[in-house]
Amino acid sequence: MNKRKVPSFLQLILSFDKSITNNICTLANKFSVTRSIKENAKFLEYSCHGLVWLPAWLIFIWVCWMPSLFQMQVNFFIGLIMDIIFVAVIKSFTRRRRPVGNKADNLSLGPDKFSFPSGHVSRAFYILYFFTRLYPINKIFVPPLLAWCFMVSFSRILLRRHHLLDVIVGSLLGILEGILLSLIWFSESFTFNVIEWITDEKFEGSEYHI
Repeated sequence: MNKRKVPSFLQLILSFDKSITNNICTLANKFSVTRSIKENAKFLEYSCHGLVWLPAWLIFIWVCWMPSLFQMQVNFFIGLIMDIIFVAVIKSFTRRRRPVGNKADNLSLGPDKFSFPSGHVSRAFYILYFFTRLYPINKIFVPPLLAWCFMVSFSRILLRRHHLLDVIVGSLLGILEGILLSLIWFSESFTFNVIEWITDEKFEGSEYHI
């Protein structure tokens, strides 16, 4: 099987991206604030991992059993699934290697072993977009959400999980996912049917209510 040939102009971009990423990591080690982010980078990594968000959100739906929230909860969950699919497809196609210095992670499976784009960053920006544009939360929670989103993004570089370009494209992808979800926003009746199908729970007013 012939190895894919990368066009020269793309090689130049990728080489520049690697150099910038390495310079950012080197410079970041000189400041206590960025060193502190790096020390907590593993926690930030797990806080935005798909294997954490998917089951945690299902548990949240079950524990916080409020029909008034079902439409938001189901739409958000569908967005999480969309993000995983989009990132997996792009990674499988681009197959960009992670930066030199990256340490293997037991939670990095399949396409997630590749670097472009960052799934953590796309997920973080999707979550940010969802809770600021599609289902706005109280403004008091926006600054912590913003801080978490950008620290997750920066930590991906500090951990050498991703190059700068991976992070930039990941952030744009997350926003595009939020926009796409806004265009296909599922109705309340559809989300109730989804919850009924998953839980076999019948709701008052449903055509299947017994």
